[in-house]
Amino acid sequence: LGPINAEVDEPVFHHEWEGKALALARTGLAGGHFNLDEFRHAMERIEPSYYLTSSYYERWLEGSITLMVEKGVVTQAEFDARLADLRGGTS
Repeated sequence: LGPINAEVDEPVFHHEWEGKALALARTGLAGGHFNLDEFRHAMERIEPSYYLTSSYYERWLEGSITLMVEKGVVTQAEFDARLADLRGGTS
């Protein structure tokens, strides 16, 4: 996949949503909704071509969403509705 090019003075997050993805994962872990092993396993279950083309925080977000739905924290319908709201510009 080539070399990793480190940025000079690289920011912690390149986009605001990355911090929110980290917060979601940490909330799920701290809230007891899932543990670190389950979280790692959820990311390992991501479809390989998507995993390899996703950023670090995209994988964290995908793992968190997968577990939140699997554990019944949110339903798939609730997630889909919220995603539709966000795509429509509602926050």
